[in-house]
Amino acid sequence: MAVAGLYRRILPCPPAIEFSSAEGKKLFSEALQNGTMEGFFKLISHFQTQSEPAYCGLASLSMVLNALAIDPRRKWKGPWRWYDESMLDCCEPLEKVKAEGITFGKVACLAQCAGAKVEAFRTSLSNIGDFRDHVIKCASSEGCHLIASYHRKHFKQTGTGHFSPIGGYHAESDMALILDVARFKYPPHWVPLALLWEAMDTIDEATGHPRGFMLISSCQKAPSFLYTLSCRDESWKSVAKYLFYEVPILLKSEGPKTVPEIIFLLFKSLPASTGDFIKWIAEVRRQEEDGSMLTKEEKEMLAVKEKVLDQVRGTELSKYVKDLISSSISNCKLREKDSLSEIAANVCCQGAALLSGGLTSGPGMCCRATFLKSLNVNGDKPSTIVSGTIVSGGNEHEVDMLVPVSPATSGTHCSSTMDNCILLHPTSSDVFVVLLLALPPSTWSGIKDERLLSEIQGLVLTENLPDPLQQEVLHLRWQLHNLKSWSNNEVEDLALPASI
Repeated sequence: MAVAGLYRRILPCPPAIEFSSAEGKKLFSEALQNGTMEGFFKLISHFQTQSEPAYCGLASLSMVLNALAIDPRRKWKGPWRWYDESMLDCCEPLEKVKAEGITFGKVACLAQCAGAKVEAFRTSLSNIGDFRDHVIKCASSEGCHLIASYHRKHFKQTGTGHFSPIGGYHAESDMALILDVARFKYPPHWVPLALLWEAMDTIDEATGHPRGFMLISSCQKAPSFLYTLSCRDESWKSVAKYLFYEVPILLKSEGPKTVPEIIFLLFKSLPASTGDFIKWIAEVRRQEEDGSMLTKEEKEMLAVKEKVLDQVRGTELSKYVKDLISSSISNCKLREKDSLSEIAANVCCQGAALLSGGLTSGPGMCCRATFLKSLNVNGDKPSTIVSGTIVSGGNEHEVDMLVPVSPATSGTHCSSTMDNCILLHPTSSDVFVVLLLALPPSTWSGIKDERLLSEIQGLVLTENLPDPLQQEVLHLRWQLHNLKSWSNNEVEDLALPASI
């Protein structure tokens, strides 16, 4: 006999007041008159129901990112760029989130990866007065939204830890409006702010840390075009420890005498997982029906990526690194498969799962073949696109990978066999160069030789870099700064400054 499922829960009132009730409407009207519902309309326009029981953090974040009109810079479905829970996987595998939920620190990490500005506060690092001020600030503005991490038991609700955005504030009653993303369970509801603070001031058993809240707004910093840091794999902590603490000690204790010695010292000591820590980005899309067009925006993005790569390879630092990587002393800690055909197959398989609606790629989902073709935009010179065929569950899907490449000689284009291409995708050398450029200036302070210190500082000086490479490096340094904050407390205590 089939067991009946559950159709919602009755909202315990009190302590909550249902948003659609007569009293809830009255609170809304009064708060609107007082100007503390300004953020509500952007949020309600993008209100969504979490698609999995453990996706409350992902649903809350995608709702806020869309409300802030932050461009994900990659497609969701068809031609549309839009945040969806399935796209929020740079800090934690979706399968793990689906099974276990997500922690406070990882939600903050995801917001950072998406290009938002995040100020996160655990209750141990804040107080109810400051929390109230932040709620009022966000409720009175369209440019800032607050996500609360709390325990449901304080509201007499079933369940445990939960994330949801705060949609407004009623000053006279000191109540906050929770836009509960588990809409299959509870509707939006008003709760006493003091009780919400108590619900946040609880320990998350998964981390041993208190819960809290985070303020999310649009970031004024330029987004990354080509590179990003990833904390999706837990091994990132060993890489962070190496970059933040071990590198300065190595430079001080080993006493390198030349720039090549510095680069070799840092390269040979890289953790094996460094290649999983810094990533380069390639967009994978389903082929258009006519298979012959790139949009103007896609064309421009490819051009910027090629410009960034050209600028990386044009730095003096790149010449030193290239000599090292190509010599017999190099190792495989950063090296990936660098031929275009291997890159194409790898990127194609990674994109296959997302485009097919899955969470991970597997034996039954891969690229059967990859090849090159040229696409035109409004009569401009063609762009070379790597294409492939995804085989998934017996079905085939044609995809394009927007990987930057350039022809071997001026005026020609890559052949369909990929034999006539100079590769402009980020190789091991490029990734290592960018990582060195993004290290904070204080990294090099342990070098005792003043002449050598001056020389290496000149090689990595951000002000000497051209745009857009300079913005790319500043973005990565900003990510490094945030990761350092998290690594100091096992990723779970976070209070970010407005700028670095």
